[in-house]
Amino acid sequence: MAISPALFLPLLLFTTFLSVYLHHSTAESYSDSDSDSETSDLVTELLYLRSQSKSGVIHLNDHIVSRFLTSTKTPRPYSLVIFFDAKHLHSKTELHLQDLYTEFSLLSSSFISNNDASSASSLFFCDVEFKESQNSFALFGVNSLPHIRLVGPNVKNPKDSEQMDQGDFSRMAESMAEFVESRTKLTVGPINRPPMLSTNQIAFLGVILLIWAFFFIKKLLTKDTFLHDWKVWLLGAVFVYFFSVSGAMFNIIRKMPMFLVDRNDPNKLVFFYQGSGMQLGAEGFAVGFLYTIVGLLLGVVTHVLVRVKNRTAQRVVMGVSLVISFWAVRKVVHLDNWKTGYGVHAFWPTSWS
Repeated sequence: MAISPALFLPLLLFTTFLSVYLHHSTAESYSDSDSDSETSDLVTELLYLRSQSKSGVIHLNDHIVSRFLTSTKTPRPYSLVIFFDAKHLHSKTELHLQDLYTEFSLLSSSFISNNDASSASSLFFCDVEFKESQNSFALFGVNSLPHIRLVGPNVKNPKDSEQMDQGDFSRMAESMAEFVESRTKLTVGPINRPPMLSTNQIAFLGVILLIWAFFFIKKLLTKDTFLHDWKVWLLGAVFVYFFSVSGAMFNIIRKMPMFLVDRNDPNKLVFFYQGSGMQLGAEGFAVGFLYTIVGLLLGVVTHVLVRVKNRTAQRVVMGVSLVISFWAVRKVVHLDNWKTGYGVHAFWPTSWS
């Protein structure tokens, strides 16, 4: 059947347009398929790398960082929490790098054990070492340690990733977990800490305790133990008082560090943290020491000084005790004012004005 010249040109244009449209749709379909396949391959690789680590922490280098971060398109189907380490600084105990890495490993293993496969495949914990991957340190702009970064799915520039603050290290793995949960909306779950003692160690200590108890009971019946010495009870009472007023129990429960490393100067230590949201162990011990001085002086004045018959000695000791107590209390008030911004003021009785 012959096609009229009037219909030939429109039919040719329609056929060409349909061919181009189908080719473009097919290309997009293949492109999306390739992109999904590449994304799936990245997650599979990360899962494999995690399976090779006992704690689930993936060891990164410059090549792997490029593979999973800088060379991938956003949004990525996963987030990375990266611990920046430097083995040559492990000897500097004030940095606590080894302790923090242990807590970071506990955080990783706890997240994996507390979550199902779908949730666990959306967040990965990694570490990178300075001497092995100096380019990665420069890529993130890391110039001080300890340092932890969270790289979200939409982060294009690593320097734009979220940095964990020093306060998030205060309670070790627990505070790290709070940071991760607040940023990723995922649940880490309870931190699974290994027991301090193994079964064999507990059994051995039990045998030693039974042998020691036999000899102790024998001495207790003869009243020949340290428990019958009044000096031991005095030192014990002072220790309990210091333990109570220094916040030592708070430090143990919250796992508060004794001090922090200055972020601006890694060689400088911070013993007093300005801000009411956090208290370092050194602060509590300093205040506890001042309170203990006042308590001991009060005990001396009320129980020892009253037995002294020399009035001059009484007055001198009383005066020195008042001066030292005033100085100690003033230091405590000054520290509280510096940390919280709230001042303590004295007011004269209205009847005196």
